[in-house]
Amino acid sequence: MALCLCAKASAQNDTYDVFIPISKYIRQGNADKLSAWFSDNLEISVFSESNETSRAQAKQIMKSFFETYTPRTFDIEHTAGRSTMKYALGMLKAGGEVFEVTIFVSIKDNTYRIQQLKIQKAE
Repeated sequence: MALCLCAKASAQNDTYDVFIPISKYIRQGNADKLSAWFSDNLEISVFSESNETSRAQAKQIMKSFFETYTPRTFDIEHTAGRSTMKYALGMLKAGGEVFEVTIFVSIKDNTYRIQQLKIQKAE
């Protein structure tokens, strides 16, 4: 129950940046806390292998990724959005590699949920 509470925030509050906590958990390599933001079902793509998964499966995919590629830094470089969806593009330095991370977050009933998370090697 406590994990679900962290994903709740006032969507009406324009000063709230949902990507601050999400970025923190990616930077920390914390799949458990990151998964609290996942939708019940979401699309997760690591190295172009895309899967429609449950929250639990996505958590395991991210846990495995973070074990292989220990995060060093993660910075959001661009954000955009509208009333029901927000988008962020960030750069993750992990395990001696650089990755481009794309995050789509939906907003429904004042709750933010990650609908899509894509990780690919930066070129």
